[in-house]
Amino acid sequence: MAITRIGNIASTIPDDSIQNVKMSNIVQSKNIIINGDMSIAQRGTSATGLTGGAYNTADRFYLNMGTAGTWTNTISTDVPTGQGFAKSFKLDCTTANASLSAGSYMTVQQRFEGQNLQYIKKGTSSAESLTLSFWVKSNKTGTYIALLKDNDNGRDISKSYTISSANTWEKKTITFPGDTSGALDNDNGASLMVYFWLVAGSTYQSGSLQTSWNSTDDSAVGQVNLADSTSNEWYVTGIQLEAGSVASDFEFLPVDCNLQRCQRYFQAFTSSDRMYALQYSSAYRALVFSYVCTMRASPTQSFTAVGGSTTASSATVNSIFRYINLAYTSGTATYIHSLTLDAEL
Repeated sequence: MAITRIGNIASTIPDDSIQNVKMSNIVQSKNIIINGDMSIAQRGTSATGLTGGAYNTADRFYLNMGTAGTWTNTISTDVPTGQGFAKSFKLDCTTANASLSAGSYMTVQQRFEGQNLQYIKKGTSSAESLTLSFWVKSNKTGTYIALLKDNDNGRDISKSYTISSANTWEKKTITFPGDTSGALDNDNGASLMVYFWLVAGSTYQSGSLQTSWNSTDDSAVGQVNLADSTSNEWYVTGIQLEAGSVASDFEFLPVDCNLQRCQRYFQAFTSSDRMYALQYSSAYRALVFSYVCTMRASPTQSFTAVGGSTTASSATVNSIFRYINLAYTSGTATYIHSLTLDAEL
């Protein structure tokens, strides 16, 4: 029997029986967020001079911004005491913007495939509530906004939380009601997103906060301006998004499981990870390799070639393996290194 979602299954197993569980069939944990403890950072642990949108450090977390100052993003060891976390996601303002333009924005996002969320029954009368819990810390106290966006149907909902004490780790819990309108597509596209707002210009602050599901508004009414001083920092860790109206304890996964969940979207290899090409004609050598795991879609690639130049890389490309063709330079070893494969949402 395949297990598609891990929940509290202990109550379904009689005390006097022994159950065999096929672990390879466990494909999804209760936490919709991937890498919520920030333990995986394949791209690196520090990125500086940030002014636009990119995946920078912690896997699966996209920093999106425009006209919101300049930032450094690092993986920090500053974590809430006694909670089991070793790392956090840190943003540090290095160039301030105290006078935001109307369209200024800055969010930390994670995006989810619709095919992994069919169990929340969005768009039906049985739609599940979703509960977001996380640990957060900042010197900038005040109101912050978390948002869920239904990208398939152009709907979203916002909720506020308050950072009450400066430079103090605080746990926050937010419950979003189920949405009975707009089913999520059952595919590998970006169907649902979670936003942590940090900067919001007047475009996103008009009217009142949209606290029920409605047409896309990107509402961030009341959001503080984290970009108003170079003294400002923001940390987050222990992010969990789960079905239901109650936040459970953070679900820690073994590092190999967490890494493989991340590698569905991004895979990185170092300069020491060499892949050698085999000669198949007087002018060309080629290599074929399988991905570490099946990727979400056919990825884009980047690599350094030694002893040859790239002339083609599109033949036999899919979400499982890739073919790379290199022009051959006589008398030299031909290989690639520092390969990255990107199938992010």
